Amino acid sequence: MQKLLIGILLCGVGISSALEPIKNPVYGGNAPDPTIWQADDGMYYCCATPGGGRGLILQSKNLVKWESSGKRPFSEEMIAVIHKEFKNIWAPDMIRLNGKWMFYVTLYNSAHDSAIAVFSSDNATGPFEDMHVITRSKDTKIKDTIDPEVVKDPDTGKLWLFFGSIGKMHRVELKPDGLSVVDNAQYVHVAGLDSDQNRSRSKVYEGCYLYRRDGWWYLFASCGWYNNHTYSLVVGRSKTLEGEFVDKEGKPMKEGNATKILRSDAGDEFYGPGHNGEIITDGDGKTYMFYHCHQASLNKGWLRNLHLQEILWGEDGWPYFETGKPK
Repeated sequence: MQKLLIGILLCGVGISSALEPIKNPVYGGNAPDPTIWQADDGMYYCCATPGGGRGLILQSKNLVKWESSGKRPFSEEMIAVIHKEFKNIWAPDMIRLNGKWMFYVTLYNSAHDSAIAVFSSDNATGPFEDMHVITRSKDTKIKDTIDPEVVKDPDTGKLWLFFGSIGKMHRVELKPDGLSVVDNAQYVHVAGLDSDQNRSRSKVYEGCYLYRRDGWWYLFASCGWYNNHTYSLVVGRSKTLEGEFVDKEGKPMKEGNATKILRSDAGDEFYGPGHNGEIITDGDGKTYMFYHCHQASLNKGWLRNLHLQEILWGEDGWPYFETGKPK
């Protein structure tokens, strides 16, 4: 499912005019691991890791200026249900499926007890109810079952869940209703090394996002340590969702190869860019990517702001950023 394109959309975000000038961060509060969607009334919404529980959903009329909507994704009753089993709610991913708004999140206790769950609502801003735990690390033995990305293949009609981090990035097929994995599901390693193989995490990939363009599926991911300047954005691509994703040199992502496209250095004002959200296309045909990033002069520690930056495409079809750094 390519999530953000002008026209008729499966997940519902498009913009018919050119974007207004961008001044980052487009939201200066905490907004790590963002997902962005558009409601039927045209309003844009964003939910990030703090918004997975009692945090507020953000809203925007133009995608470049964001503010609190005053709405929360979960009721207090639903939060209580979640916290009976899980301590933390992370990294949401919103899609629209079969007329329902489907809110996928990470539920986390530890690397060895983490899960992907889905909640649903008839309303674009919830509240999201009816919890279904789709996959759990205690059952699969896949460490860090986190960072869901759900995508529907328009060619095959299959629905896929991509996820992962320090236990490698995996793909598994979901049933058409998106509430569970298929019978006899196979978990396929698609990208990244286990953190035990790569202590620096330079080849450990997380925060995946899939985007289709000109016959290719691009798999964007992040690597490094999320709390410092080593966190970076990388990409690989495949002709099909079920194929092998490779870097620009043709080397497999599952062997820890990827093409780095956004990075920072120690001492930079904007540092640690990664875990991107949706890619949008505006009325001028330009593409832009949401991601989170630290800003040295605004915050210290774990706070990550929401950024929006134009992403360019070379004649060879590979994406890149003008400076290779956040701005």
